[in-house]
Amino acid sequence: MVFGLDHMVTEQEAAPDEIEALRKFLTREGTCLILGPHHDVGVSNDLKERAMEFAHHGDPLVPRQQRFGKYTRSVMKGLGVPVENRYGLRPATIDGTNRLQPLVKSQDLNKRGWLAGVPTFNFHMHLPHYAVTTDDTRAVHLLAQQPIDMSHPHPFAEAGNRVFNMFLWMPPCGTRAGDILFADSTIFTTLFGGDESLENFWKNIATK
Repeated sequence: MVFGLDHMVTEQEAAPDEIEALRKFLTREGTCLILGPHHDVGVSNDLKERAMEFAHHGDPLVPRQQRFGKYTRSVMKGLGVPVENRYGLRPATIDGTNRLQPLVKSQDLNKRGWLAGVPTFNFHMHLPHYAVTTDDTRAVHLLAQQPIDMSHPHPFAEAGNRVFNMFLWMPPCGTRAGDILFADSTIFTTLFGGDESLENFWKNIATK
């Protein structure tokens, strides 16, 4: 597991030896690398857009620009992973609760059963959109998206998007025998809650 909670301004990057070690690790069958760069709030130079993002994510402790994950991004670049963490989007919840609305799942792509018995993840106030940067649909399988809280505008939602990418899978390919998964680090801690759905997800990760 490599979770990107380092601020971009710290300029941390993975060393070539670290990337090579991960590449060798993934040549072994049955291995799995989970990557979780956190949100990227305020990337735009437009101060109005930054203010919109700030109002959308709803956490006054997060400034108008808080960019995470340069170390994890360097790992992704080194491994040739066509995914980027973008924005800090507030997930839609069931009215009157902090329980997330159900995931929008691609059941036909969930061939390994990563999301068996997993209707939702746990609530966190702002989550990254894992944007796929390749047109090759075989490289990255988008397994689950999360509805966006539309009560406050966001540039991503203003562009017509109603869901964001929550959980991705890169199945073995070429010399890579292991799996690569994308899920935010908040899914792997009970700090932000936990229930049977999340426990099923953890079990799936450990046993599939």
